[in-house]
Amino acid sequence: MKYYSLNRKAPKVSYRTAVINGIAPDGGLYFPEHLPVLPKSFINKLDRYSSVEIGMEAMAPFVHKDIPKKELESILEKVLDFDFPLVPIDAHISTLELFHGPTMAFKDVGARFMALSLGYFNRNEEKEITVLVATSGDTGGAVANGFLGVKGVNVVILYPDGKVSDIQERQLTTLGQNIKALRVQGTFDDCQRMVKKAFADKTLKGSVQLTSANSINVARWLPQMLYYMLAYHQKKKPAGELVFSVPSGNFGNICAGMVAQKMGLPISHFIAATNVNDTVPRFMNTSEYDPHPSTATISNAMDVGDPSNFVRILELHKNDFKSLKQNLSSYSFTDKETKEAMKKIYSESKYITDPHGAVGYLGLKKYLESHPDRKGIFLETAHPVKFLDVVSETLHTDIPLPPQIEKVMNKNKISLPISTYDELKEFLLT
Repeated sequence: MKYYSLNRKAPKVSYRTAVINGIAPDGGLYFPEHLPVLPKSFINKLDRYSSVEIGMEAMAPFVHKDIPKKELESILEKVLDFDFPLVPIDAHISTLELFHGPTMAFKDVGARFMALSLGYFNRNEEKEITVLVATSGDTGGAVANGFLGVKGVNVVILYPDGKVSDIQERQLTTLGQNIKALRVQGTFDDCQRMVKKAFADKTLKGSVQLTSANSINVARWLPQMLYYMLAYHQKKKPAGELVFSVPSGNFGNICAGMVAQKMGLPISHFIAATNVNDTVPRFMNTSEYDPHPSTATISNAMDVGDPSNFVRILELHKNDFKSLKQNLSSYSFTDKETKEAMKKIYSESKYITDPHGAVGYLGLKKYLESHPDRKGIFLETAHPVKFLDVVSETLHTDIPLPPQIEKVMNKNKISLPISTYDELKEFLLT
C-alpha cells in the first residue's frame, strides 16, 4: 500500500514513511492509494471473530510490507485489550462506549496503534523522533499515555490554556519522562496552526525529526475504522438500516468510519454532530467551506473551527457534493441543548453521557425524526468523569473516580506557557 498527498505535489510513500513524516512535504495529508474491499463472507460473519481478528483483516492491507503480520497481531493485542460495549438506550438508539481504555477516551486506540507502529519502526534507529501534537482535550492524554517511555521518541503536546477540563489537563501534564506539555495562550486552532507551521518550517527539518500524532497522521486516523466494525460485531444482524452519529471536532473518527463503509461495512448513513463550532453543518447547507475561529464550549474536544480531516472526507466522495450529501448529514447544537439532552437521557434510561456523547445523541435524534424506520448508534467518546463539573452540575449526581483517573489526581501538573510560534520553535530546537 502506498500513500499519496492530498495536495498531489509530493511522491507516493510507504506506510512507514507516511507515519514518520506525519504530513507530506507539500503540506498535504496522506491518503491510501486504494481502499481494499473486505470479503462479504467476512462482513456477514463479523460476530464470529475476535476483535484482534477483525483488526488483522481490516488493518493488514494498510501496513502491508512495513509491519509483518506477527508484529501487527502483537500490536493489535495491546491496542484492543479493553471492551467496546454497545449499550441500548431505547428501542431505536444504542451507544457504543469507546472510553474503557487507559485514558478513558476513544483516542486510546489510535494513539496506541501509532505509538507501537513508531516504536517498531524506530527500534534500531539512533536518531530520536519528536512527536508534535495539538489537543483540544482528549488527544493529549491518549498520546501521552500511548508514547510514555517509548524508546527514541519525545512527545511535545500543545493545548489551549484554560480550555480543557482539569482531568484532561492532568492526563497530559503529570506523566513526565519523554512527555512535555506546552499550554498555549489561545484556542485549539492556534495550537493546530503552530503544529502545521512547524512541519512546514525548513529551518527545523535539519535539526529535529518531527511527526504528528493528531488524526492527520494515518496511524492515528485509520485504526478508528475498527470502532464501526466492532459495533457490527456486537449488533450481528440489525433490523432496518443502521446509521452512525459521531460527535465531531477534527473529523478523523467519522472519516475512518466512512473508510470502513467503503471497505464493505453496511452503513447506510453518517451524522456529524457538532457543537456551535459549525463549519461542516454550514457547509452541508451551502456547499461553501467557510471556517470560523473556534468557540469554547462544554464539549471542548469538538472546539475546532477548521477540521483537518474534512479534506479526506471530500476525497472519499471524489469532491462530489451531491455524493457527500447522500451519505452525510450534519447538525450543530448549543451548550443549553447539550445539557437538556444529558438530562433527558438520564431521566429516561438512567444512562449518564458526557457532553460529547449527548451531542451525538442529539444528532441522531434529529436525523431519526425524518427517518423513523432506521436504527442508530451514537458514539460515546469519553467517560463522563472527564467532565465531572459539567456532569455533576447538570445531573446532580456523583460519579466515582475510575482507577485510570484516580492515579493522576494527586500528581503535580507541569507545563510551559507559550503564546507564539517562535517560542515553540525555540523549545523544539533546545
